[in-house]
Amino acid sequence: MDLLERLTPIEQSVTFGALKVVGVFAIVMFLVAYAVLIERRVCAAIQDRIGPNRAGPFGLLQPLADAVKAFLKEDFMPAQAHPVYFWLAPALVMIPSLLVVAVIPFGSTLGNPDNRMVIADLNIGILYTFGIASLGVYGIVLAGYAARSKYPLMGGIRSGAQMISYEIAMGLSLIPLFLLVGDLNLGAVIDYQARGLFGWLIFKQPLAFAIFLVAAFAETNRLPFDMPEAEQELAGGYNIEYSSIKFALFFMAEYAHMIAASAMLVTLFFGGWTLPFFGLDQPASTFWGGLLHIGIFLAKLLAMMVLFVWVRWMWPRFRYDQLMALGWTRLVPLALGNIVVTALWLWLKAG
Repeated sequence: MDLLERLTPIEQSVTFGALKVVGVFAIVMFLVAYAVLIERRVCAAIQDRIGPNRAGPFGLLQPLADAVKAFLKEDFMPAQAHPVYFWLAPALVMIPSLLVVAVIPFGSTLGNPDNRMVIADLNIGILYTFGIASLGVYGIVLAGYAARSKYPLMGGIRSGAQMISYEIAMGLSLIPLFLLVGDLNLGAVIDYQARGLFGWLIFKQPLAFAIFLVAAFAETNRLPFDMPEAEQELAGGYNIEYSSIKFALFFMAEYAHMIAASAMLVTLFFGGWTLPFFGLDQPASTFWGGLLHIGIFLAKLLAMMVLFVWVRWMWPRFRYDQLMALGWTRLVPLALGNIVVTALWLWLKAG
C-alpha cells in the first residue's frame, strides 16, 4: 500500500486496474479447474459413487492431474482438417467467456470509492455482454467446419441454430429488468437491488429469471440442451477430432461460460455482491469490508454453479425438435408478454 501511495493518481489507477485483471483471471481459472472437480463429486453423489479421491487429499489435486494429462497427450490433427481454422477454433471458444467477466461488478470497493471492484464499468455493460458472449458460437461452428468431418459439422450447425434461438429469448427476458432499473449499467442494477431482500429482481421478475436461466443452459451447451455434443448421437460433436491442449480448451471454455452465466445471474437477479443484512448492501468503507463483499459474490456464484451441475445429472436431454420448439414457441412469446405487462404496469404506476 505504501508503494501505491508514492505513485501518481494515473499510475495508481493503471496499477490497480492491472491487479484487478490478473486477480479476476486467476480466480476464473481456479474456478474452471475446480468446477470440474465439483461436477464429478456431485455426479458421484447423485449416482451413489465416491468420485475422485486418489490425487491428493480428498482428490483435491485431481484438476492438476487432469492438466498434466492434457499437456502430455499427443496433439493430433486429422489429415483432412483445415490447419488454420483447426488451431483458431479453440481460442475463439475460450476468449469470449473471459471477456464477459470484465464488466461484471464482483464487489463494491476496497475502502476507497475510486477502487471499484469491476474491471470495466461500462454504461452499456449488458449490451457488451451479449455482443461478446455471442462470439463463442463462432469458435464452435468453426471447429465443426475445420475438422471436415460429418459429426463435427453437424454439431457446429446445431450450435449456431441453438444460439440464435435462445439468445433472442435471453435478450428479451432482460428488457423488463432495465425498464425497472432505468439503466444498462450492471453496477446500477446492483444498486437498484440494494433495497432489502425483496428488492432483488428474482422476486420482482421471476418469469424473466426463469427464461434467462433456461436460455443460459442452452447458451452454455449444458444438459438438457447439449445438442452440439450429444455423445449418443454425434459421438462428441464439434470437438470429436480434437486432442491434447486444444480439446482441453473446449472443455475449459464450457466451464468458463458457465461461470460467466452464473455471474450474470447473480448480478441481475440476486443482488450481486450485496446481502440485505448488517449493512452489507452498501459500498464498503474498509478494506476488509470490500473483501467480504467479494466473498459474498463468490458464494452466490458457487451456488449457481452447483445448480448448473445438479441439473446436468438430473434431467434427460431434449430432442432437437423439442429444443427448438421450446425456444421459439414458448420462451420468446413469454418474454414478449412479460415486456408488455411490465411496461403497462410502469405506465399505470406513473399515471
